[in-house]
Amino acid sequence: MISSMTGYGRGQCTLNGIDVTVEVKSVNHRYYEFSARTPKNFLFLEEKLKRFFAQSISRGKVECFVQIAFLEGENVNISANIPLANSYLNAIREIAENLGVSAEVSANSLTRFADVIEIKKAETDDEMIWEVVEKAASEALDGILLMRRTEGEKLRLDVLSRLDFIADKVSMIEKRSPETVKEYSQKLLTRMNEILGDVHIDEQRILTEAAIYADKIAVAEETVRLSSHMAQLKEFLVSDEAIGRKMDFLVQEMNREANTIGSKAQDVDIARAVLDIKAEIEKIREQIQNIE
Repeated sequence: MISSMTGYGRGQCTLNGIDVTVEVKSVNHRYYEFSARTPKNFLFLEEKLKRFFAQSISRGKVECFVQIAFLEGENVNISANIPLANSYLNAIREIAENLGVSAEVSANSLTRFADVIEIKKAETDDEMIWEVVEKAASEALDGILLMRRTEGEKLRLDVLSRLDFIADKVSMIEKRSPETVKEYSQKLLTRMNEILGDVHIDEQRILTEAAIYADKIAVAEETVRLSSHMAQLKEFLVSDEAIGRKMDFLVQEMNREANTIGSKAQDVDIARAVLDIKAEIEKIREQIQNIE
């Protein structure tokens, strides 16, 4: 099943007192490009997440957003700086003695001084953090892949309908092309009769001219190649591999064949059919720009 390069997924996991939310979105891009926004203390996650998503996504610009929160009481160490508190206490007593004022001091009042109470983040285990992030990322990945496949199915059906339209036009050209040779021969014969009147007309010369004309406007090789390219595109549309770039190449070749047919066209109906074909090829090209 083909996939679009556009998608979004979100995952959340709470484990070991750690709450993690991962959001990921992707848009079309020629190659796989990954970027992540993580809390500043967890920058190591970016490379891990890049490799994690690369296992399932081969093309697209992928952006990942990670939020990490620790439950109350977790990841925080609170301690008292006793030497500093003692220094504050001695200073207060010295002030009281010199100024002759009361030196009543409580523990509560000491905690109001800077840095007497120290709050530090506890050391975190990177592997423990990654375990939670990976679970949240896995849920986000499931979401984005589902959306990309859903969008991919819509693209597949649209491209198939356009290929069927082109196939009808190619069939019309293949039927019409021999008719134009017959019409040319008849017009040539009629014109010669008008000019020469009763003079004998060399039918072999007419046949030769018709053969030259037929060779000049022959598009059989082009229509065969065009049909072959379309058949390959249909095969790609049921592939489980990343086929966006291959499809892009085939569409370029389809356009090349259509241009050649158009340059050879000496018939209004064929010329119109070629214009219709080129318009559909352009629409297909636009669609496959978003196929992985």
